[in-house]
Amino acid sequence: MPRAFEGLKVIDATHVLAGPFAAYQLAVLGADVIKIDRPDDPDQVRQQGPDKELNAASMGTTYLAQGANKRSIGLDLKTEGGQEVLKALLKDADVFVQNYRPGALEALGLGYDEISKLNPKLVYCSVSAFGREGPRGEETGYDFVFQAVAGLMALTGTEDSAPLKTGAPVVDYATGYMTAFAISAALFQRSQTGRGQHVDLAMFDATLMLMSTHIAALNIGGKPPKPEGNRFALAGIGAYETADGLLMLGAANMRQQKRLWEALERPDMVKATNAERLESHAAEEAVLKEVFLTRTADDWQDFLRRHQVPAGRIRSMEEALADPQLATRGLLQDTPAPLGREGTHKVPVAPFLMSEGNPSIERPAPVIGEHTDEVLAAAGFTPDEIEALIASGAASRRTVG
Repeated sequence: MPRAFEGLKVIDATHVLAGPFAAYQLAVLGADVIKIDRPDDPDQVRQQGPDKELNAASMGTTYLAQGANKRSIGLDLKTEGGQEVLKALLKDADVFVQNYRPGALEALGLGYDEISKLNPKLVYCSVSAFGREGPRGEETGYDFVFQAVAGLMALTGTEDSAPLKTGAPVVDYATGYMTAFAISAALFQRSQTGRGQHVDLAMFDATLMLMSTHIAALNIGGKPPKPEGNRFALAGIGAYETADGLLMLGAANMRQQKRLWEALERPDMVKATNAERLESHAAEEAVLKEVFLTRTADDWQDFLRRHQVPAGRIRSMEEALADPQLATRGLLQDTPAPLGREGTHKVPVAPFLMSEGNPSIERPAPVIGEHTDEVLAAAGFTPDEIEALIASGAASRRTVG
């Protein structure tokens, strides 16, 4: 079956994680994503990861995580030739996504106002730190910076250990998904109006969206959030020590808490309302702490699942990736190993399946400039013009691999 975005042409002029991940999500759903790479100033994530050889070749694992299904053209947008090539690519593109500092592309004549004249149907998406306007509009930042300034780090950990950054770049990936959703919304609206538009997305805003319930609690209830670590307002939710490790318990709703206490043969602890559960937190926690120490985390996990109470032993990533459930989902898919190495490696693709046109990987992540010639030829450049662009430094071919 055709995938959702097959036939769409996307120009990806982003770097680091959030923007490239947004374009990656379009790519695994069939879009033809052309990544703009500058050879003398490669995307920094191309040189990040534990494999030094891959980093040296600008094929680091951080890049490989969201580089598949794209084509790469080596292009220097600071040159007049590079700017003309980008304009040629955008004339018939559906989406342009970029995360340069606000004003940078405008200074090169590549802002939305100029480009929309060339292609009124284009969805032009700008991802920036704080948005394109306002007192902080010109600032830049990274995932961990937004975790800090948005208050997310202040919520992470315990009163003794906070503030802490999260163990994964959740702001980058959340921003990537929000960007892909915003682009999808603009494309749907274009299908109704026939017009493209400018999408302005801020990572600061995206970080705050991750804390929507906390913001509502503060603005509506006047209660500022505090770092709670693994402790929740209800004793039926939280991490408990077992005979050999931690178990995360998730008896969140009233039915689950009833099943929990009945399974533990403590029907006297069943509550009729959440208000009662809040008031009896200390008493319930004391009972749970004592009983969970009597068996291993795996034993409790299996026992509680049989009684339809959500629970799970806290696992390592290696253990999580070995879960047999993943084989039924297609989340991890094979792509050829880079640099001519033997075999394949698996990368995450998308967390959903579709009855028609599942997300899939069709080509490996490209090296810088791997598809320069074919992209330029498709854009109408003659062989002589391509050679002239290469000679001038405006464009470049494959540099490694």
